[in-house]
Amino acid sequence: MVNEGNDGFALPRGATGFYWPKDGPLPETDLSAFRAALYAAARIVGGEVGGVEERVYPRTFHTATVVGREGESTVLCHAHHPWVAFVKERRDWYGEDFLAPPPWANAFADAGFTVLSSGRLATPLSDLDTSVLAQGEWREVRFYGVTSLGGILFNAWD
Repeated sequence: MVNEGNDGFALPRGATGFYWPKDGPLPETDLSAFRAALYAAARIVGGEVGGVEERVYPRTFHTATVVGREGESTVLCHAHHPWVAFVKERRDWYGEDFLAPPPWANAFADAGFTVLSSGRLATPLSDLDTSVLAQGEWREVRFYGVTSLGGILFNAWD
């Protein structure tokens, strides 16, 4: 299921990738479930998984590609929450350059991931419940000029 609405998305702890040791470690997205969903998506498009790049600090996401008859699609998977997004090309961080999920994105939803639409990812910070963000996270938001949900979730702040 693609998450389309702007219903006051509440950011959970770890959405930015920042955490404080006293609060304990952040959850980890099941990378094997993400890989399985990638292969399911590749089967749907009659293609193959082009590669999976695991998250490296300070990035908050894993990156992969699915190559099919329509070309190559880049898939992002948040490292701490089961969120998936689609972009044109691999980069270390993203702002508002997200693509609409392709028709085969349901392979990720079927595997338990939330597929985020480009509209949802463009949601302004003012429309989000950001009460969980700490002062240090707000400092990064201002420093990097982040204005949307996508910029909060798929970043490489350090």
